[in-house]
Amino acid sequence: MATALESALTIPCPDPTAEDRDRDAQQLRGLRLARQEDWAGLSKAIAEADAARLKTQGGMPISELMAYGARADVVGAAEHALLSGRPDRDAPLLAGIEALEEVLADHPEDPVIAAIVAKAHMDIGWAWRGTAWDIEVPARNREAFAAHFDRAADIVAAFDAKHHTLTLLASARCALIGGIGGPARKIVADYEAWIDIDPRDPRALRALGGHLLPRWHGDYDRLELEARRAAGRTHDVWGAGAYAWVMFDAISADTEACARLDLDFFLDGLRDILRVSPDQYTVNLIAAYCANTMGATPTGHDEADYIRAQIASAAAWVVKDHLTELHPMLWAHAARGFDNALKVRCADRFAASGYADALRYLTDLFRRELAAGKRVVFTENAAETHAV
Repeated sequence: MATALESALTIPCPDPTAEDRDRDAQQLRGLRLARQEDWAGLSKAIAEADAARLKTQGGMPISELMAYGARADVVGAAEHALLSGRPDRDAPLLAGIEALEEVLADHPEDPVIAAIVAKAHMDIGWAWRGTAWDIEVPARNREAFAAHFDRAADIVAAFDAKHHTLTLLASARCALIGGIGGPARKIVADYEAWIDIDPRDPRALRALGGHLLPRWHGDYDRLELEARRAAGRTHDVWGAGAYAWVMFDAISADTEACARLDLDFFLDGLRDILRVSPDQYTVNLIAAYCANTMGATPTGHDEADYIRAQIASAAAWVVKDHLTELHPMLWAHAARGFDNALKVRCADRFAASGYADALRYLTDLFRRELAAGKRVVFTENAAETHAV
């Protein structure tokens, strides 16, 4: 029966999406310039994109994508060598990062090059460490992780945050928190500096919420306070949206944080996010988050599960009012809590799981119409119901 109902539902599913094409193109641009060793040209292109705060339709900074492409060969080689967690002793793990260090030595005053090299160190550090509990990580891996983060911190420290408005450098400074920590006051100050430089970048807001959880460097009261302060600081940009962005990942990862959520404020925030960013990447992100991440198996915490159920029900209006095409990868990532450390072995299979999740949700959402023999067709404006 479900198959018959699904066949009566039609929704565009571009592959790749416009967002995917844009991201891939910008990463490839950075990769090519790095392979050509045109570091001056790369730095200039990234600095210009950063200064103009250029982003993809889905809100990803162009400068960040180019910088990722520029270090992709080095980081990719290290990740490949570390797939088993125990690289061969003759594996050339340092060759790539040493080459980047030589580039930095040739451009010691260039904050763009510095940010690229610092982020490469942190990426390699995480490849060494993985996401296991600290006690489960071999001593050699922990030491390598710490060494790479210490070096990244030294690189970033050479550039005074007060005199540099490069978002790439600000994001690098905040990324260091995952490896070296720090007092909550400094963590908040670093994130506020990033948010002030580019308040339209939701990554800063989302990451702030994660780092203010008790499991990292904050507490629940501080999380709530800073989410409200972020909403106040960026009200002219996001309305209530910043509160939702700060809480976005925090409440999906922590049941107590979820139980304490100001639900009405959060839902208002989701509406404001979609008002500011009505692109289909963001629509799919919010819909999949509500339906797949927060609509997952109950946690057993009554207050948190009530909040999760209310957020899950919001997926209905997100879909009916805003969805015009399907992005399966976002639905697949949502089902796994948007885990940044997730290793996808088969992209096609992963996307297929997201497509199945999304189609299952949409079929259930429109079950009454479909069971009555009608067709549901998603157009560029909204979902429409047609008699067969």
